Amino acid sequence: MPNIDRPGHRLAWTRQALSDPDLEMAVASADASFRSYWRTTSGGRSWIVMDAPPGQEDIAPWLRIGALLAAAGLHTPAVHAADTDAGFVLMEDLGDRLYLPELDAHSADALYAPAIDAILTMQSKVASDTLPAFDEPWMVMELELMPEWFLRRHLGVALECEDWDPIESAFRAILNAVHAQPQRFMHRDFHSRNLLVVTDNPPGVIDFQGAMHGPLAYDLASLLRDCYIAWPEERVARWREDYRRRAVALGLTDAGPAQFARWFDLTGLQRHVKVLGIFCRLAYRDGKPGYLADLPLVWRYVREVGNRHDDIRPMVELLERVIGDTDITRPRGD
Repeated sequence: MPNIDRPGHRLAWTRQALSDPDLEMAVASADASFRSYWRTTSGGRSWIVMDAPPGQEDIAPWLRIGALLAAAGLHTPAVHAADTDAGFVLMEDLGDRLYLPELDAHSADALYAPAIDAILTMQSKVASDTLPAFDEPWMVMELELMPEWFLRRHLGVALECEDWDPIESAFRAILNAVHAQPQRFMHRDFHSRNLLVVTDNPPGVIDFQGAMHGPLAYDLASLLRDCYIAWPEERVARWREDYRRRAVALGLTDAGPAQFARWFDLTGLQRHVKVLGIFCRLAYRDGKPGYLADLPLVWRYVREVGNRHDDIRPMVELLERVIGDTDITRPRGD
């Protein structure tokens, strides 16, 4: 629905939904999409309004998947009102205590325990067969964002024909590892900026509209090898093995420790290779340059994890050669 006065439309809709002609709104947050979030107070309660401009965002998947997760017992924002044509949702305010600033060496176990519980609940209780499949064409499309946006657009690197051999070989190994896993509900952005510390039924889970039917290890890798915070490898391995044992007990997989560790590594690599491209696309196409500051950690994951696997290492060595000692938070030449 085209609307030149989007702020006015948003305010009028919210006032009508809450029967409060005097309420005002303030920015709550924005994310990597075109959505924005606004906070208001009415009737002694705080509320959040999601503004998803039609033509750029569709709130129907958010509503549908949120209902599935809530029915399984997860704490997603309860919906008070929604207008799919206008692109507005009035919802419960889960607060602003994101996991990211709350996480440290002392709090991590206590915060990750309910988060891992939530992953297992999603995978064991939420049917995903009708969701889009995280299939090979989709994965290849995501992986190819790295050479297009990170290497070519951001760093000005033009790959030679022979350079593609180790990249394509690594991509094939990643695809094979993903295909080998049980396919379950996959949140697809399960990390510290999409989880909230709440007192009732933690964690608060948001940004789930992109959920797919995909590999078992994906959400765990997204959580434990978070693009915004890193942990010592021995700690990641302990959390990973705790999850694996519980997944086996639930009948989600019969994978042993070594097999699951490889699934976890290569599924995480699929995500991180993609994110190298996504963060650059957000900067150049969508005008969100702040994501460039997060590239070094993502690149570190690609290097450290990739170098552990013989079928990935040649790609990492190629990338190390073409990147060199470049400050990847800045476009090459700046």
